[in-house]
Amino acid sequence: MSAYRFCPQCATALQPIVQDEDGGPRERLRCPACSWTHWNNPTPVLAAVVEYQDRILLARNAAWPGKMYALITGFMEAGETPQDGIRRELKEETNLDAGAVQLIGVYDFQRMNQVIIAYHVQAQGEVRLSPELVDYRLYAYDQVKCWPAGTGYALADWLRGKGYEPQFVEWQRRAD
Repeated sequence: MSAYRFCPQCATALQPIVQDEDGGPRERLRCPACSWTHWNNPTPVLAAVVEYQDRILLARNAAWPGKMYALITGFMEAGETPQDGIRRELKEETNLDAGAVQLIGVYDFQRMNQVIIAYHVQAQGEVRLSPELVDYRLYAYDQVKCWPAGTGYALADWLRGKGYEPQFVEWQRRAD
């Protein structure tokens, strides 16, 4: 759901309005007074399969419930390349320095309206976590488990490229 309810130019309530665009008619939140359009395009997110001490580093975010561990992720800053952005995120979140940075792939993550740009990063240094992360674990390539969403598919693709058949965790739904 969009965070926009009112036009940022004239404060009129936005409405779902259909207009012809390059690809044909498209409904978007638009301002009926000044025609401002909320495009609601996906946000690019950077992710890193971090190879550290011949293992895969996964981290746990302080805001996450339970014992979930995942890839290092973050947003690009204006004026930086995706490769520079993932190097910066790795340094900020783990204190590790990125050596080689190689693209794994680009992944759709519609639930968060994001496009994930995933890299393999060889890292060195001493791990010191930012306050954003509360723990990390190192996994052998044949022991790490992927998750069936966004960055989990990037990890699975990287493992396949290394000659390992990825194992996926099974999500269990909680009874409410």
